[in-house]
Amino acid sequence: MKRAFLLTPLLLLSITLSSFDSPSAPSKTRTLPQDAPSAFEIGGALKQALQQGTAKSADKLSALNGFFGNASIKILFPPEAQKVEHTLRGMGLNDLCDKVILSLNRAAEDAAKDAKPIFINAIKKMTLQDVTGILMGQRDAATQYFRRTTTGELTAKFRPVIQASLNKVGATKYYGTAAGEYNKLPFVKHVNPDITDYATQKAIDGLFVEIANEELNIRQNISARPTPLLQKVFSFADKNKN
Repeated sequence: MKRAFLLTPLLLLSITLSSFDSPSAPSKTRTLPQDAPSAFEIGGALKQALQQGTAKSADKLSALNGFFGNASIKILFPPEAQKVEHTLRGMGLNDLCDKVILSLNRAAEDAAKDAKPIFINAIKKMTLQDVTGILMGQRDAATQYFRRTTTGELTAKFRPVIQASLNKVGATKYYGTAAGEYNKLPFVKHVNPDITDYATQKAIDGLFVEIANEELNIRQNISARPTPLLQKVFSFADKNKN
């Protein structure tokens, strides 16, 4: 069913665009339903949906508790440092551990504010091949497109923001203190007190989790299509699922 739904827009794209390949050649395009959107409308609607979804995700995660209050993406101690946390909590240092976790999430919330321009730029660069690839892909095809095209730029942009935020909210100090306390213990494997790279990666991972949720919402829910263009294109697609 999914495949049939996605092939219909792709066929429509091919048919519509064929009229632009050889302007002087006789038209061989087949007659399309009157309500069928053009290739340009399909591309425009998809880009509009992606811009809507990425902007909503960035706004949601950059708000207070956008990360800290979301259990699915909340940033905790790094896996290699969870023994550190367990040991410190066993020593009565719960407040220190809680401050580390809170500060990591506050840093991610700060960084998420800078995500929107990066996604908008990636959307503007989308080609017809990108559009059809997303239409023919899995339900997270757009999210995977963004992973491929924006991860490097997001990392470069997020890392200094994360670093500054970690310093501002005291995460560097708190985690450094936690790691230092743990490293003082005898017979333990020392952990790296620098947590910036970990926090940066987790912030980006959380952002893509939220974008995937928004992508699925737009694909499945009529109420998530607020503009006439989105309604026209996705309504036509919905009619042609079978």
